[in-house]
Amino acid sequence: MTRARVAALLATSALALTLTSACGAFSSDKGRVSASGTDNAPSLIAKKVGNLGSVVTDGKGMTLYRFEKDTAQPPASTCDGTCAETWPPVTTTADHVRISGVDRNLIGTIARKDGSIQITLGGWPLYRYAKDTAPGEAGGQGVGNTWFASTPAGKKATATDAAPADNNSGYGY
Repeated sequence: MTRARVAALLATSALALTLTSACGAFSSDKGRVSASGTDNAPSLIAKKVGNLGSVVTDGKGMTLYRFEKDTAQPPASTCDGTCAETWPPVTTTADHVRISGVDRNLIGTIARKDGSIQITLGGWPLYRYAKDTAPGEAGGQGVGNTWFASTPAGKKATATDAAPADNNSGYGY
């Protein structure tokens, strides 16, 4: 092979490697999103939970919620202090999030007042509910008419045949 051919082959190979390595991640606000991984990055996984249909859960199967008093445009959290004890924010120190069944274009992050980085979906900051103690529970659904499980599209989940929510439990704020 001639030198020109070798140089062209190396340049083409380097370009192909660069392009294919970018396929596993997507920039979203301040981090990357990947479809799989084995590190300690948080997970957003779409799963059927009770009569809510498909909602977003974490890697342990715990339902994730959005708070109607937060804002999506611009993304901002208003739940801190005592509120954050009952509704712990979904935070990350990793530079990416593992996903399954969630649109990577909807995932972002915000800086919280305490300096931690909170994951957002559709602009809405995500939270866990401290009273949910087992995977698949959704006890925070409808609390105070302000807390709702998040759908994979970042919308609030609605029950198809749910009993009325107990609005006297958990901090409705």
